[in-house]
Amino acid sequence: MKNIKVLGSGCKNCETTAKLISIAAEQAGVEIELEKVTDMAQIMGYGVMSTPGVVVDGKVVHAGGLPGPDLVRSWITQD
Repeated sequence: MKNIKVLGSGCKNCETTAKLISIAAEQAGVEIELEKVTDMAQIMGYGVMSTPGVVVDGKVVHAGGLPGPDLVRSWITQD
């Protein structure tokens, strides 16, 4: 199971990013653990200065702006 964190204050883009990830995982039939991180100290700990940020299995894969659907699918399906 992949552990995916969406880093951000809970803004619209952060919520949309979390929804895109959930939909992509469901479509791919991949089980994920999705966590929303809103604590700024934790977000800064990942070195993310622009939200939303996305962390997959401990690795920052995105920061700032909405990710495209192809990018989201790649996070779900990569091993």
